[in-house]
Amino acid sequence: MTETPTPSPDGSDRTLPRLVRDTLPFALDVAVEVAKLNGVCIRPLELRRLDTHTGTVESFNIPCGTTQEAKCPPCAQRNKQLRKAQCREGWHLEAEPIAEPHPSTDDQRWLIEFRADVQAKRDEAERDGEDTLDWDEAIAGIDAEINAAGMRGNVLSGRATPKRSRSTRRRQDAPDLPKRAKQDTTLGRTFIAPDGRVYRPSLFVTLTLPSYGKIRSGLGVPVDPSSYDYARAARDALHFSKLVDRFVQNLRRVAGYDVQYFATVEPQKRLAPHLHMAIRGTLPRAEIKAIAAATYHQVWWPSVDEVRFDGDHLPIWAQRADLGNGATYPDGQAGDYLDPATGELLPTWDEALDQLDADEAAEPLHVVRFGPQVDVQGIVAGSPDAHKRIGYLTKYLTKNLGDPLDPDDPTTNDLARRDHAVRMVEALRYEPCSPTCPNWLRYGIQPKGAKASMLPGRCKGKAHKAEHLGYAGRRVLVSRKWSNKTLREHKQDRRAWVLDMLGLPDDTETDPHLYVWRPVSSKGPNRTPLAKRLLREVANRQRTRARLIELQARADGRPIEDLSAIGEAA
Repeated sequence: MTETPTPSPDGSDRTLPRLVRDTLPFALDVAVEVAKLNGVCIRPLELRRLDTHTGTVESFNIPCGTTQEAKCPPCAQRNKQLRKAQCREGWHLEAEPIAEPHPSTDDQRWLIEFRADVQAKRDEAERDGEDTLDWDEAIAGIDAEINAAGMRGNVLSGRATPKRSRSTRRRQDAPDLPKRAKQDTTLGRTFIAPDGRVYRPSLFVTLTLPSYGKIRSGLGVPVDPSSYDYARAARDALHFSKLVDRFVQNLRRVAGYDVQYFATVEPQKRLAPHLHMAIRGTLPRAEIKAIAAATYHQVWWPSVDEVRFDGDHLPIWAQRADLGNGATYPDGQAGDYLDPATGELLPTWDEALDQLDADEAAEPLHVVRFGPQVDVQGIVAGSPDAHKRIGYLTKYLTKNLGDPLDPDDPTTNDLARRDHAVRMVEALRYEPCSPTCPNWLRYGIQPKGAKASMLPGRCKGKAHKAEHLGYAGRRVLVSRKWSNKTLREHKQDRRAWVLDMLGLPDDTETDPHLYVWRPVSSKGPNRTPLAKRLLREVANRQRTRARLIELQARADGRPIEDLSAIGEAA
């Protein structure tokens, strides 16, 4: 009689030696790997949907939607494909994207007239010294109705407080740029070949930051870390997004038309951010390089040359007295930081900027520029090179700036590379990343919106994290008239295509009050186990893929003899 193997608590066969059992993979780990292979989110959010008409409750798995491969590879790859579609659709347009606003309606014009009447009465009450609180509440309600009626923005457009600005005169060390009269178009020039064919080429541009010290070829680490300018590298990374904005402004002035672009910020091996940009239209290479050389951004912030507070000698938080009458302090502040030795108030952020503005001999804290390496390539629509560059633009979007570009590279975990990353993070530790950064306390200035819990060197801002290495801006930069669609609209287009292929109705136009959605708590007793949800989604994905393959085969006129084989192929 054969003895039935007794399973161990982890589900493995007890008759196997322990050494063998320990080498067996966990079933849940295999389920996660299968989910990855089938493009199923491995961190789905469970939601319950209540049908208000029938009372039926259903469970749904919503993808986590992350863009980072380290968290969820299927969702990261799905977002990457959407970015590719967005780049491809807008790069070589031959007609202007439609972006003209619709004409106003009678109801919208009536609301604006009503708003003008109420504003006049509010201003009259203010002139007479009366309380305007009720009028302000009425105006806020009308503004909400204006937006609900299909109008964008605010009637009183503009800033509530004037914007600080320094002299706009160009630096003497920056070359002047030509300026062309702007044309109302987003399309570049066309060229006619001798055979009559019309070409509308575009550009692929790569911009990098300057050198901070000699780098070992192929490794991306400094030859001499002690002489490498980590402080400048940190500040350049912190303000790189502003430099990119200046480049786009200069590019449009020189080009003479509303230049549209799709750009991505990616890491170099030396851990510095650099920019890849697909530009609609074309300009001479010499002009692009001249624009890059003439582009700079000045950071007009208070000086950080002197460290006033460090270690245990830190500013003291003092609570303010209550203002009363329901009034609040600016920026939500309810206290101030004092010098622990003298008891004097530290200057606020605005006061520090006022001192900087009053000093005519003041210099900017930092000036960031591009390096001399500027790569400009002409791209023709539909060419293999265009497809290749789109892949290159989105190649590293699923990785953080601090992640290794090639995990299989034996030099990735090299001690010198890890030491280089640690030094870069340390250089960023006490560098102010924004007006609200707690690091300003180290230099004797109260950050904007100061709070009692602030400590220098412990800023929770994105820029100080090791995975971002100073760059806190967006990784993908897309101009407004690139494809005249948002990423959400591209996602909807993809969904509509799948539903049309499967012959299923689009339920996006259903009654918004038909369903009530509720998230399921991760600690709730009725929560469906992750493994079961993954298995369900894998089965659904395989059925959907098999159906698409079947429909494609029928559209191509190929016979389908064995549908089970299609399922296996899916």
